[in-house]
Amino acid sequence: MTDNFLLPAGFQSAGIACGIKDDGITLDLALFYSEVDAVSAGVFTQNQVCGAPVVLSRKRVQRSTTRAVVINSGNANACTGERGLKDAEWMTANVAQKLHCHSDDVLVCSTGIIGHFLPREVLSKGVPVVCDSLGGSSESFSQAARAMMTTDKVQKQSTRTIQIADKEIRISGAAKGAAMIAPNMATMLAVIMTDAKLSVEQTDQLLRNSVNQSFNCISVDGHTSTSDTVFLLANGEAGAGKMSPENLEQFQHALNEVAEELACSIIRDAEGAGHFVTIDVTGMTDDQSAFTIAKSVAEDVLVKTAITGADPNWGRIISASGRTNVKIEEENLSLKINQTSLYESGHPVSYDEEQVSAGMKKNKDVHIELMANLGTGKCRFWTSDLTQEYVRLNSEYTT
Repeated sequence: MTDNFLLPAGFQSAGIACGIKDDGITLDLALFYSEVDAVSAGVFTQNQVCGAPVVLSRKRVQRSTTRAVVINSGNANACTGERGLKDAEWMTANVAQKLHCHSDDVLVCSTGIIGHFLPREVLSKGVPVVCDSLGGSSESFSQAARAMMTTDKVQKQSTRTIQIADKEIRISGAAKGAAMIAPNMATMLAVIMTDAKLSVEQTDQLLRNSVNQSFNCISVDGHTSTSDTVFLLANGEAGAGKMSPENLEQFQHALNEVAEELACSIIRDAEGAGHFVTIDVTGMTDDQSAFTIAKSVAEDVLVKTAITGADPNWGRIISASGRTNVKIEEENLSLKINQTSLYESGHPVSYDEEQVSAGMKKNKDVHIELMANLGTGKCRFWTSDLTQEYVRLNSEYTT
C-alpha cells in the first residue's frame, strides 16, 4: 500500500493531534467532509452494548444532506451513559458550527478505551483546528487515516476509479482496526466516499452488499465490539448523473474491491499476528452454511495456534467445521492447506508434513480450502493466527 490515495471530487479530510492520546503528539482527531450535501448509509455493530456515537449516528444515516464524519481515537465514548450521548451530540454540534451546517448532518465515531468520558476541553480546542486543516490532497487523506488509528501499526486506505457516462468516478476509503475483530462487525471503523450520484436506497443496499462479503467476513478474536461502524457517503460531484442497472453493477464491483482491501488490511495488521489466513469453504448447500463453517474455523483457538506453529493439523480444522449447526458428514469433506491435499472425502491422505510445515513457516499467507459436495454454497473468510504477542498486547491494554 502507498500513501498516494486520492479523495473523490468534492471531498476533503484532515487529521490532527489534539491531545486525547496521552503523548499529545499522536494524531487522534480525523474529519471527512463533503463540500456539498451527500447521501449517507451506515452499518453498525450488532453488540447490544454500543457506544454513544453508534447510537447517535444510527439516527442520522440514510439521509441526503450529510456533510461530515468526525472521528476521535484514544477514547471509545462507550459505556458512558447519558453523558456519553450528550458528549457525542456536543462534538457534532461543534463541528457543524465550524462547517456552517446542521448538527444532524454530522456523523461521529469514537474508538479507544471503553468507559472513559470524552475530554471536552481538549476537543473544544481540537475541533476548530481540524476543520481549518481540511484539504483535498492525498496527504490530507493520509493524515485522516492515521488519526483514526489506535493499536494499528499502519494506516489503511483504498481507492478505485471507474468510467461511467464518460465521467471518472472514484471510490476511496479509510479504515482502522487491529484487534477485537469479528462479525458483525468488530473494533473497526471505515469511511468510504464516492463522487457517484446515488439515491439513499441505493447507497444503503450497495454498502450492505459490500460489508457482508468483506468486513463481516473477517475475524481476529471473535469479539464484536461496542463501536464498529462503516459509512458510505456519495455526493454526486463526478457529474455522471443517475446510474443504470449495468452502471450500478460496475460500481458495486469496485466498491466491493475497496471494502475487501480495507477489511483484509485489518487482518494483516492484527495485533501480534504472524500469519494472514484465507479460508475458502465451497460446495455447501447454501452461502449461509458456508459462512457459518468458515467463521467457526476462523475463530477456533486451536486452529489459530496450530497455524502460529506452522503445524498442518488438519484434524483441528475438520473438527471446527463439524461443531456448528450446519448438517454435514465426514465423507462430505475434503481439505487442502496451501494447495496440498490433506484430507479427501472423509479420509486422511498421505502428504509430506515437514514440507507443508516448512511452507507455512516461510510463507506468512496461509490458504485453507474446505470443500464439500453438497451444493454451490460458498464463502471466503479471512483471519489471523494467535500468537503470544497478541496475548501480551491485549493483556496490557489499559495497564
